[in-house]
Parts: sequence; structure tokens; C-alpha cells
Amino acid sequence: MYPATRPDPAASMPLRFPASAVNGLAGTSFKPGHLAAIVAEGAQRGFFEVHAENYMGAGGPPHRALEAIRRDYQVSLHGVCMSIGGPAVLDPLHLARFRGLVERYQPALVSEHLAWSTHENSYFNDLLPLPYTAATLERVCDHIDEVQESIRRPLLLENPSTYLVFGESTMSEVDFIRSVARRTGCGLLLDINNVFVSAANQGFSALSYLSDFPLSHVGEIHLAGHARQTDDEGYPLLIDSHDGPVADAVWGLYERVVEQCGPIPTLIEWDSNIPRWPVLKAEAAAAQAILDRGSFVRELRRAAV
Repeated sequence: MYPATRPDPAASMPLRFPASAVNGLAGTSFKPGHLAAIVAEGAQRGFFEVHAENYMGAGGPPHRALEAIRRDYQVSLHGVCMSIGGPAVLDPLHLARFRGLVERYQPALVSEHLAWSTHENSYFNDLLPLPYTAATLERVCDHIDEVQESIRRPLLLENPSTYLVFGESTMSEVDFIRSVARRTGCGLLLDINNVFVSAANQGFSALSYLSDFPLSHVGEIHLAGHARQTDDEGYPLLIDSHDGPVADAVWGLYERVVEQCGPIPTLIEWDSNIPRWPVLKAEAAAAQAILDRGSFVRELRRAAV
């Protein structure tokens, strides 16, 4: 495990990019098609998230675009293929490339999913769920320890969107996540849309889930859109699609979390049917307004004590 008290070797190195805090800021997924519009605006409030796997080549247009963004903004590095929950050992080449991106771009936040996506030599285009058992807990903790030791900093672990429940699970998802955070010292990425999708699909209360969630460990929040479908038996089914605006119900849950926890850095995910930059920027502005209001209310409460 990478203890929080261990000196960061990067601290003594000259920064290649500006360092700035993302506390209290809202950001968006970075899409290269938006680069010209973002640069034309000049530096603004906010930050951008990038998927690590899109930048694991040595150079080329992806890196030129990301370097242009990184000159004015902090970034959040979000992994999608580490397969933290998988039964196999972590791919050492993938982990080395991931570590290289952390060193190269010095992201403000680094995260991965509580999921698995590989089997032997196969990579799946899905973030697959896992049973919540003692054996799975041990494996996930070992993998997180390995990642944190490699990148020399804490990792944020994201709660999944789920569509089924494993019969062999012996603990709830929240209890599992709480145990992982306690044992590894990792932080958490709370995806509120994932909570809403899972709650709707499985018939539990999203508010109850959030009231039990270890919010004190949350270092970042994700918001995204979802799609409404029906399953083979005609029952409603929500899909974590990231292809539209954040739903009103998800905004409502987000406001409750901010009221309780304060202005946690928040990222708007929009990964398909990507709109023009002003549309995505407006979603981030809506999140920023909630963060700013939460900061103001907390300051008023402090002043009244």
C-alpha cells in the first residue's frame, strides 16, 4: 500500500505544468473536437478529465491536444481498463503506461473503476460487475495497493453502475467499498448517476445508499446522463450511457451530497452523442452553481457558530 504519509518523490521535481487546486470546481470530459473552442475562450474556471487509455501512445495528436489543455487547466486522469476487480494479476505494461501518464501530466486526481474488464488475453468494452465477497475484497485491495505503490499517490475508486446482483455476495456494495477504502487508504469517486441507475434497476433507494456511503472518503464526484430502455420482460431498465444531459433526479441527489459534504470537485461525463462545446460547458456551469451555493451556505453556517 502507498501510505499517505510517505514522501512524494515528485514533490522535489520541477513542475512541467502549473499546479492548481480543483477543490470546489466543476469540470467536463475533454474531447479533442472541443479544443479550438476551449483555447479560443482563454483560461476559465474548471478542469478536464481524460481517459488514460486514450493517451498511452508515446506522442502524436492526442498528446499535443492534451498538452495544450494542460497548460491552462488541471486534469483528472481516469482509467477504464485496469481491471481492478479482475481475477488475474494486473497487466504490468498497462500499469507502467498508466504510471507514465501520471508522471507526465501530474493530474490533480487519479481514478479507476470498481469493475473488471479483462480475461486472459481478452479485453472487453464493458466495466463488468463483481461479487462482493471476502475473496473479491482481498483481490481488489491487493490490486489497489499495487497501483498506489506504482503511481506513488492515492487512487480514487469509482462505484459501479449495476444491472444484476450476484447470489454469492456476502456484503452490500457500500460495505464492500467502505472496507476497500479502510484497508488500502484509497479515496473514492462517487458517481451519483451510477447510484441512481443501480437503484432504479434493482429497486433500492438511492437516498438510502448515499446516506450509508462513506462520504468522508470522496475526493471527486461524477455526473452523467443515462438512457431509459426496457428489458426482455418489459420492465424499465436504465443504462449508464453518458450520451445526454444529467437527469433532474440526479441533480437533486447531487445537491443533497454537496449540502452534506461541501464543494467536492465534480466532473460532467459525456462520452457519446457528444454535443457542441457550449452545451457541455453549460452542464458544468450548472454543477458549478451548486458547488458555489454549497460553499456559500457552509460559510454562513460557520459564521453563525
